[in-house]
Amino acid sequence: MSDATTGAAKERLYLYDTTLRDGQQTQGVQFSVAEKLRIAAALDALGVDYIEGGWPGANPTDSGFFDAAPATRARMTAFGMTKRAGRSAENDDVLAAVLDAGTPAVCLVGKTHEFHVTTALGITLEENVENIRASVAHCVAKGREALLDAEHFFDGYRANPGYALECLRVALDSGARWVVLCDTNGGTLPSEVGRIVAEVIAAGVPGEKLGIHTHNDTENAVGCTLAAVDAGARQVQGTLNGLGERCGNANLVSIIPTLMLKAPYADRFETGVSEEGLAGLTRLSRMLDDILNRVPLKQTPYVGGSAFTHKAGLHASAILKDPTTYEHIDPSLVGNRRLVPMSNQAGQSNLRRRLAEAGLEVEPGDPALGRILDSVKAREAEGYSYDTAEASFELLARAELGRLPEFFEVKRYRVTVERRKNKRNKMVSLSEAVVVVKVDGEKKLSVSESMDETGSDRGPVNALSKALAKDLGRYQEVIEDLRLVDFKVRITQGGTEAVTRVIIDSEDGQGRSWSTVGVSANIVDASFEALLDAVRWKLIRDCGEVS
Repeated sequence: MSDATTGAAKERLYLYDTTLRDGQQTQGVQFSVAEKLRIAAALDALGVDYIEGGWPGANPTDSGFFDAAPATRARMTAFGMTKRAGRSAENDDVLAAVLDAGTPAVCLVGKTHEFHVTTALGITLEENVENIRASVAHCVAKGREALLDAEHFFDGYRANPGYALECLRVALDSGARWVVLCDTNGGTLPSEVGRIVAEVIAAGVPGEKLGIHTHNDTENAVGCTLAAVDAGARQVQGTLNGLGERCGNANLVSIIPTLMLKAPYADRFETGVSEEGLAGLTRLSRMLDDILNRVPLKQTPYVGGSAFTHKAGLHASAILKDPTTYEHIDPSLVGNRRLVPMSNQAGQSNLRRRLAEAGLEVEPGDPALGRILDSVKAREAEGYSYDTAEASFELLARAELGRLPEFFEVKRYRVTVERRKNKRNKMVSLSEAVVVVKVDGEKKLSVSESMDETGSDRGPVNALSKALAKDLGRYQEVIEDLRLVDFKVRITQGGTEAVTRVIIDSEDGQGRSWSTVGVSANIVDASFEALLDAVRWKLIRDCGEVS
């Protein structure tokens, strides 16, 4: 590829993902084989060059993953360690298990810090060098692309630069394609990473054979990685969403768009990731969080839900005129979107933009704008939050604009929770809800229990949701595909004045998702308010504004 401005050929950077190996070392993370296969397919579609699948033989999941032999464009890589002292590479069973995985590439971790060689391994410095030489040469002889992860390299270089460099040189002389400098403890800062990488290259290690692997123990993993690239390293290792031991690894979800979109990297380098792959980055990041059953971190750069959210009225006003005033990139480039939420900091320009996004065009100076702002501010003082509950904000605005249809009226509702013994003489809970609504002049009473198919109680809110959605007359068919996907509770004040805020996330069969809010001193009332908003927003979308 050529730079369109200068005509100079861009240098290639190689992306090495270790989510399935190093990422799996995150506390509380344990992928199944099926999940690893799904992540590998997504990484391959993204366009990374290497996918490190795990350590064959270390656990059944990693072995099962390699047995499944996923077909990828990326070079599938098995991870292991250099042979142990006192035996040959040909007779080391741990090294044999790595080679038996049949991957085109093999990454071996080797000691490069003399302290770890003599203390952790309990061998001489010469024996460790021989372990690296023999292991790399054996892998190359087996037709594999060999990589050496130089463990604790930066600590080792500070202690004995000559020995750390000797370990790299022997690996390269034995046929290694890459030697990767690892900041295993995560304590090295970007300026020092850049200096040491430059010194390593000046000492004769080619940058085109040099990789960087950093950890985030000082919140500098991405910065250290970029410093290494600036100094000449040409392979970048990291994980999706920064998974990894302790504080995590360098986050490829932040590194990739920085390399592709920000100067000077976008002008100097190219990767295997296409524009289409980059546009799927937000979806990929959230897919991983979904697999891990984690709520995506809103403040994550590029892909977070708040990465392009503009809350302050001054910011929103400028965004209306030119998005580049407060956005460093177009959010669509990474598959994200701009959001201008409603809050007590909102101004009229912010408000009109949000209304327009909901399909509500309001002329400047319309008195309803002031009423909506006053209502938002008053309700947020009571504990409501419209930052994320955009559907509830829209309903509030429609009410002030006189454009909120009354599809049905709730006349009353009741919830009971009973503890009783079942047939096995075990105490169990049973929640039951009664909801009475008036639709087209006719009252309809619905009763539902919260018992699921296993006989377990799903709680009073579940019972309310089922009762509300049981019979809405002519609107019943419209809400059949409505599904509640998340339920969040927060106490906004303490003591006897405690107020409960409930946020409910909903989705439907048409791929739409929306959030609603309810507030009350009573958690059931707050939940029912959010449930009602969820149903009403859905009806407006599918039935229009005429009830």
